[in-house]
Amino acid sequence: MTRISSSWQAVAAAFLAAILAAILAAPASAQSGPATPTTIGFITTLSTPAGYIGEDIRDGFQLALKDGTLGGVPVKLEIEDDSLKPANAKQAADRMIQSGIKLFTGVNFSNVLAAVVPGVLEAGGVYVSLNPGPSVFAGEKCNRNYFVASYQNDAFHEAAGLSANLLGYKRVVLLAPAYQAGRDALEGFKRTFKGEIIGEIYTKLDQTDFSVELARVRSLQPDAIYQFHPGGAGINFAKQYANSGLSKSVPMLIPSFSMDARMIGATGEAADGIYASAIWTTESDNPASKAFVEAFRKAYSRTPTMYAQQAYDTANLIGSALKAVNGDISKQAEFRDALRKAHFTAVRGKFSLGPNQHPIQDYYLTKFVKNASGEIVQTVVRKVAEDYGDAYAARCKID
Repeated sequence: MTRISSSWQAVAAAFLAAILAAILAAPASAQSGPATPTTIGFITTLSTPAGYIGEDIRDGFQLALKDGTLGGVPVKLEIEDDSLKPANAKQAADRMIQSGIKLFTGVNFSNVLAAVVPGVLEAGGVYVSLNPGPSVFAGEKCNRNYFVASYQNDAFHEAAGLSANLLGYKRVVLLAPAYQAGRDALEGFKRTFKGEIIGEIYTKLDQTDFSVELARVRSLQPDAIYQFHPGGAGINFAKQYANSGLSKSVPMLIPSFSMDARMIGATGEAADGIYASAIWTTESDNPASKAFVEAFRKAYSRTPTMYAQQAYDTANLIGSALKAVNGDISKQAEFRDALRKAHFTAVRGKFSLGPNQHPIQDYYLTKFVKNASGEIVQTVVRKVAEDYGDAYAARCKID
């Protein structure tokens, strides 16, 4: 009986040891990461002539995912095409909110963003913009759950105004579509330009024929024009401007998103010689930028636009915050604090967030010229603004 008892005691001891080992192992396993991926609501424009912008945004963001993770945290993208319609975007956001999604990004037009952000914030969600930074959310209506990782709309155009001063332009005509980003564009330019605005022309967002506007520019005889037309409208404007012969006598200054890498392919020689304000170009000389451009070309067999670069930086910003909370975005105060710290390597170079949670960064005057291979590329001429914020930050009071 003594031998049998000792045998059972040994078995029991081994069994208890195995259970104890499993119990002790469980917390360590649980701490390695969230059980389910963090879902990000990703609403962008994938159709219409502006669809290529959404494609670059989506692809740039996804390039930052390492084996389906950001900051080591498993991530799932819930992607919706808004078709450049604010109502579609709002409906998509509402569906995502109802499904429990709390983190959003992806929108690439200011008028669409204006339809999405209020609902996200009212539901207690966090929105991190990877492209538009409209003035309406940068000042008095700023919000602790709203971040912009690209630029405040006006700041890009303020840099263009500074560039126009350096280029010696005295009399300028302004052109932009009649929506929030277009109005912000021209207001931003006027804020820093020291010369005379002799014409201010607003176009339709989906306009394709600019013959009337170009005739007016010709009659005004300016030193230069400053025009903001992204996507398909920008392609048409640049081609028609070159075909009209105006480009031979009236130089064009633009923000980078009026002549991105994809647009160069569509406009051809029309892009040659155009000046632009920028925060980054494919020719930016820093290790992070070179690695990004190489990785993007390898993954997608095309050159990235600034939209892809901004999306990539935004993904890494979000990743840095997800890492800080181990994917638990219910810890909103900690998540927001980690976003504000911006502990990641930005492709554009220096990057931090100001008091209104919009970027503080450098801006450059650039020029589209042919490289040694005969390809038109956007080269950096000189820095025009360093550690530059925006005109609305002082009005923002985040509790």
